[in-house]
Amino acid sequence: MKAFYQDFKLGILGGGQLGRMLIQACTNFNVHTCVLDKDANAPCKELASNFSVGDITDFDTVYAFGKGMDLLTIEIENVNVEALHKLQEEGVTVYPQPDIIDVIKDKRPQKQFYLDNDIPTAEFVLVENREDVKSHVEFLPAFNKLGTGGYDGGGVQRLENETDIDKAFDAPGLLEKLVDFDQEISVIVARNVSGEVVAFPAVECVFHPEYNLVDYLFAPSEVSKEIQDKAEKIAINVIESFGMVGLLAVELFVTKEGDVLVNEVAPRPHNSGHQTINANLTSQYEQHLRAIFNQPLGATDIIRPSAMVNLLGEPGYTGPAIYAGLDELLEIDGAAIFLYGKQETRPHRKMGHITILDEDMVRLKEKVELVKNVIKVIA
Repeated sequence: MKAFYQDFKLGILGGGQLGRMLIQACTNFNVHTCVLDKDANAPCKELASNFSVGDITDFDTVYAFGKGMDLLTIEIENVNVEALHKLQEEGVTVYPQPDIIDVIKDKRPQKQFYLDNDIPTAEFVLVENREDVKSHVEFLPAFNKLGTGGYDGGGVQRLENETDIDKAFDAPGLLEKLVDFDQEISVIVARNVSGEVVAFPAVECVFHPEYNLVDYLFAPSEVSKEIQDKAEKIAINVIESFGMVGLLAVELFVTKEGDVLVNEVAPRPHNSGHQTINANLTSQYEQHLRAIFNQPLGATDIIRPSAMVNLLGEPGYTGPAIYAGLDELLEIDGAAIFLYGKQETRPHRKMGHITILDEDMVRLKEKVELVKNVIKVIA
């Protein structure tokens, strides 16, 4: 592969906020970026070297786009993998590898992969439709997850008992046994082409009670060193079992008994790593580039404790975004805002995030509550 910093085209499938922040890391590496997204006003539009409007799930569109690239990567799993396989066969470098995206983009083979590779995960059964769920009523309470299509909290619902069966998804998916957990943590791990592997310190995620997505997180997590080490070991085992090149976010449950179980993974930069831009020696975005360009992986030490708060569109507002309280937010010591360039807000839409740095964890938690109350995305 030729040098990434001259006469080189990096293709990114997906033009959302993850791609936007990846491009911002690319500028330091002098990388020419080409982005494909069906939204003509996607967050990447103004930052990419070249921006193309097209459907990343369409074979012909992805194939035509990829033909002109030196390397292809993704910012979301929902892409046409058949086109990536063909491009790879024809000599285009694709990271993460298409066969791994195939496994991860569908929660059914993803969960089976954990079982086959002795990776600890919650008990589950595969189901084909709503009728199939009915035949597993004894497995409830459980989470009903769609195999494909779920993103940012979608495609997941809790079924308590037989009375909930009618709301089960009528599509291929799985039932995952409820885990009595104390914490949800995430470990982001990177692997380069040469096989070097480096993990970021675990972060502790707090999920929104209604929207089933991360509300805020703390880094580092407050779990014991024993749990930290166990989680890091599991995350490294997952990426090495896949043989994947790139960045892998591993979401985990910590049970009341001290077990650590893999919930699910994402083969790309992740919401649980945004704070690394400010708070770690190497950001998750730079680390992804180092991995796919087969460069030495960066140190992931935490510079200062941090929190990351997702900035979501307020319920009841749809239209041109207004960031009420922005001036008050910027008065908070250690707070930095990242807006994603989305012109229109709607309820629960990810519009940006705020990273907060503070040496004192008590103050950090107080600032999280302050931030959540100060800034609102309305229309």
